[in-house]
Amino acid sequence: MTNITIIGNGNMARGIATRALAGGRTVQILGQDAAKAQALASGLGSGVLAGTTAEAPQGSIVALAVPFEAAKSIVTAYGDALSGKTIVDITNPVNFETFDSLVVEPGNSAAEDIARLAPADAPVVKAFNTTFAGTLVAGESNGLPLDVFIAGDDAAANASVSSFVAAGGMRPLVVGPLKRARELEGFQFVLMTMQANPEFADFNWDTGLKVTS
Repeated sequence: MTNITIIGNGNMARGIATRALAGGRTVQILGQDAAKAQALASGLGSGVLAGTTAEAPQGSIVALAVPFEAAKSIVTAYGDALSGKTIVDITNPVNFETFDSLVVEPGNSAAEDIARLAPADAPVVKAFNTTFAGTLVAGESNGLPLDVFIAGDDAAANASVSSFVAAGGMRPLVVGPLKRARELEGFQFVLMTMQANPEFADFNWDTGLKVTS
């Protein structure tokens, strides 16, 4: 049985799959382009399944490693095929034309939009939107394990994602209900603008958010 289905075949899909495999999970990669999905799966090692989004996801956890608009379309298209699964939304709804705002209204989040489209018995959990792809592949940033901020309304779904995160060598931090995704998305937007700002010459999309005490 596949534990984790990852929709997408880009850098974030690679990063999440790498952590999943490090934690002993089995992985299915689904993408619009079968050849790209197979290439990613082959690069990850033996035993990783690959297919297209025409196939139903097998994993109990389904990670949407695609842009926000694509994530909404995928959840809508899958419909009841997602019933009983935990959906992980990793998206950051940034206006990439201006790189100066989010495309969701204040008081809302990408995760909440996606949850409204999902089956009632498919809880949505916000996670991995505050981690960059390269740090996920490495499993750390600056020698420290990654903190993965998690928000969701379903305690069992939060626990399932937390277990996956911890098994992959990262630290899960459940920060509250799904509405906390608003703050996670806003904060990551600020961090993304810092990565792109030449005044921060040492930032190269390889930083990590870390809570210390």
